[in-house]
Amino acid sequence: MISFLSGFAVQTPIGNDYIGIGLDMFLGESGSRFYPALRQSIPAYIARRFNPQNISPRVIESFIREDMFPDQDINRNLLSKMIYNGKILYLMDAVMPETNDSLKIGYTKKQLEWCNENEASIWAYLLQNELLFESDYMKIQKYLAEAPFTPGVGENLDSAPKLGIWTGWQIIRKYMDKNPEISLQELMLEKDSQKILTDSNYKPRN
Repeated sequence: MISFLSGFAVQTPIGNDYIGIGLDMFLGESGSRFYPALRQSIPAYIARRFNPQNISPRVIESFIREDMFPDQDINRNLLSKMIYNGKILYLMDAVMPETNDSLKIGYTKKQLEWCNENEASIWAYLLQNELLFESDYMKIQKYLAEAPFTPGVGENLDSAPKLGIWTGWQIIRKYMDKNPEISLQELMLEKDSQKILTDSNYKPRN
């Protein structure tokens, strides 16, 4: 593992035999005088996570995504993306069980609370709009991408972003609760997203 100054360009690069930590991307409040000057390239909703508490979660997430289980992108529909990202976060649960969920997914406390309070409504929205098997990039990206909120969901722009990823996480948690004999390795290697959803019996109720 190496630390370096990235020129405010990259947080946790992965290479052959190394993981990098761009220290200038984790300055926290002491770096606030730099981040406002970079608003065009680093919006405030992203820069708020540039603090020391995010070093471990972002290093572990990068290692899992880029080295251990990179996305093969074989199936491009929303459900497959939800399940893949849910697996990543579930593996983070296993590796860092004491870490708050908001740090793992990159939410504020308020955003995490909103998701927990509206879990059934989020799921109903995805089903009613027939989004699970949608593969049009432009239609599904807003449920996966970093953003201040998810457009079209919630009121007064109060929704959390990345609702597809958060929901995928809850599906995986339910799936593993119902199938305790399945190992982490088996989970990560399972390619059938529909099977995981079906076997999870995911039916949230607020």
